[in-house]
Amino acid sequence: MSYDRAITVFSPDGHLFQVEYAMEAVKQGASALSIKCNDCIIFGAELRSPAKLQKKTSVKKILEIDDHLVCVCAGLTADARVLINRARIECQSYRLQNEQSPPPLIISRFVAELQQQYTVRGGRRPFGLATLIGGYHPHITDPQNVQLYQTLPSGIYTEWKANAIGRKDKMLNEFLEKHYKGNMNQEQGIKLAVRCLLEVVEHGAKNIDIGILEKGKKLRKLNEKEVNELVQQIQKEDDEDDDDDDEPMDDKKEDK
Repeated sequence: MSYDRAITVFSPDGHLFQVEYAMEAVKQGASALSIKCNDCIIFGAELRSPAKLQKKTSVKKILEIDDHLVCVCAGLTADARVLINRARIECQSYRLQNEQSPPPLIISRFVAELQQQYTVRGGRRPFGLATLIGGYHPHITDPQNVQLYQTLPSGIYTEWKANAIGRKDKMLNEFLEKHYKGNMNQEQGIKLAVRCLLEVVEHGAKNIDIGILEKGKKLRKLNEKEVNELVQQIQKEDDEDDDDDDEPMDDKKEDK
């Protein structure tokens, strides 16, 4: 029996192959990451080079769900559009029922539950999409005043301090684990996001998208000029660090 053809049938070793294939679709997508900082969340995404006649601004990876919630995705863009539209409607419904904006946890759980529903019924396929959803809320008890969640095609949702999804996600997460620090300010978070994306982006600043969601404010995106200045600043700092590392070697040679 072909266990990889039916979404509702487990293989003898306990796998749902269609869900695993959906995870592979996520890994084929452009890289994306999010980083929690004090009173803000930094979102970063790799932009694939557009066609010569395509308008660059029509390609969006960092999307607003609500005034206080932002999502960055990796995987199938069409699936992202459908899923985020459903999340936006849920935000509106929550506002009508509760007369306040929904916490990030509520919307992340809603998105994860919707993804999970597409893994248990026949005639459907899983969403080939992973999301990073971040935002703020008056009742958040987190010391940094913001929350960040990841959802996967299987329907799992988990909270993170920083995370990367998409192409080369393992390498990016190792970079974040090595360089992330608690209580980072906005400037440090933006630099870390750009440094991390430079590990995988081929054409530098042109293919990097950075968004900043501050507590009490709407999403703000950096333009290409600002990203380019950051890249040049980071490269300059790296060159200075290399020069500092070379100086002790030169001193040792002179002593000999």
